Amino acid sequence: MLSAESITSLMGQGALEWQGPLRDDGLLLTLGSPIQPLAAPSSGVVDLADQSSIDGLYGDPLAEWVSYELTPGEMLLGAVEEPLRFGAGLMGMIGGLSHLARVGLAVHVTSPFVLPGWNGHLTLELVNTGPAVLRLHHGMPLARLLVFALDGTCTADTASHPFYGRQADLKSRYAEEFSIGPFRR
Repeated sequence: MLSAESITSLMGQGALEWQGPLRDDGLLLTLGSPIQPLAAPSSGVVDLADQSSIDGLYGDPLAEWVSYELTPGEMLLGAVEEPLRFGAGLMGMIGGLSHLARVGLAVHVTSPFVLPGWNGHLTLELVNTGPAVLRLHHGMPLARLLVFALDGTCTADTASHPFYGRQADLKSRYAEEFSIGPFRR
C-alpha cells in the first residue's frame, strides 16, 4: 500500500490523476452526480440474461440534487464526485467509512478492486441496511481508496472494459457483457 507521500509524488509525475482530497494514506471518495435510484420492475422479476429487463430496474438518474433520503432496504448507485486515472502500475481497493456502516449504510457492495489503467468516475452501490431513513448529501465523504503498486510488469496503460468510468450511466450492463441463458450451466 502506498503512503500519502508516495501518492502525492505519483500525482506530480502524472502516473495518478486525482483532484479530490487525501485522507491519511488514501483517496477520500465523496458522493457526486449523478445518483441512480433503483425502482421495482413492473413484472417483479429482473431477468439477468435480458438487458432490457435489467434496464427496467432503474428510475430516472438525478443529476442536480442536494440531498436524498435512502429508505431502509433501498439501494442507490452514486458516482464518485472526482474522476480518477491510474497508470498501468497502480491499482486500488475501496473501503467504506466505518462511521457510516455503524448507522446501517453499506457503501460498496461489490468487489473492492480498482484495476490498473482505470480512467473515469467510480460508481458506489449504496444500501441502507439499517432501521431508519438515511439522508445523504451531495459531496459527503463515503469511502477511502487505498492505492497499491503492482509487482511485475503491466503493459496496458488503460482499462479495456467498455463500461468502466462512464459517469452518466451507472446502470448494470451485465447482459451486454455476459451471454447467459438456460442452455448454459
